[in-house]
Amino acid sequence: MSAKESSSGSSTVEYIQHHLTNLCAGDCDPVTHKAASFWAWHLDTLFFSFVLGALIVAVSWRLSRRLTAGVPGGFQNFAESLVEFVSTQVKDTFPGYNPLIAPMALTIFLWVWLMNFMDLIPVDLLPVIASFFGIQYLKVVPTTDLSTTFALSLTVFALIIYYNIKVKGVLGYLKMFLFHPFGKYLVPVNIVMTLIEELAKPLSLALRLFGNLFAGELVFLLIALIGGTMAVGLAALFWLPLQVLLDLGWLIFHLLIITLQAFIFMVLTIVYLGMAHTTEH
Repeated sequence: MSAKESSSGSSTVEYIQHHLTNLCAGDCDPVTHKAASFWAWHLDTLFFSFVLGALIVAVSWRLSRRLTAGVPGGFQNFAESLVEFVSTQVKDTFPGYNPLIAPMALTIFLWVWLMNFMDLIPVDLLPVIASFFGIQYLKVVPTTDLSTTFALSLTVFALIIYYNIKVKGVLGYLKMFLFHPFGKYLVPVNIVMTLIEELAKPLSLALRLFGNLFAGELVFLLIALIGGTMAVGLAALFWLPLQVLLDLGWLIFHLLIITLQAFIFMVLTIVYLGMAHTTEH
């Protein structure tokens, strides 16, 4: 490998690593700028998560003050369709009735979708703007941070445990570990199998969302590198149009992915909480 090729490869790796590094505060490694322990804060993740959550609250509040019973506007029609869509999913999936489930499902769907949507913003736009203010690291997609996806999934898991105990009782919940799925003669096996089954719920929720969004971000970064490292001189006449074409194609496809992942997270949350509300396992 020539010195030029080696330098190009090194700059490519540095570019990707830089974009995948969070703005860390607290106990952070001074060299890699990664979290060194639990007591580290990803400020960019927290900032964008709270801003997008506040956006949902603000838009909902404004919409509630402008509701009309006659001929609703386009945005009200869209909001009512979205609420009806989520309500249908809850009715079809959740047994019985719990006033918390539908609002929570709608909040999860909107919040996760908005956090996913940040992946469609050009990868260099916000980091470059932040660099003018002295912020050297900025990761703008909260769902590409395991801290976000695990925070969401563990919150759901806490509700699963709460409703299992509330509906089944403490003894009923313990019996689920002791006698499911092989009956009273294989209690040790039942405990291990049920424990794995329960722990798989938050793990699958967190890792599925993180993996899909992280992979999508990597693809956007690789497409961005086409214009940054290959489009030099006359080669730009070929590589830049190719970059635009690939970026547009992946953006359209990724729009489906971010919506599907938000939908899957919402539906699995409803399903898991529905299972917690049933007395039979």
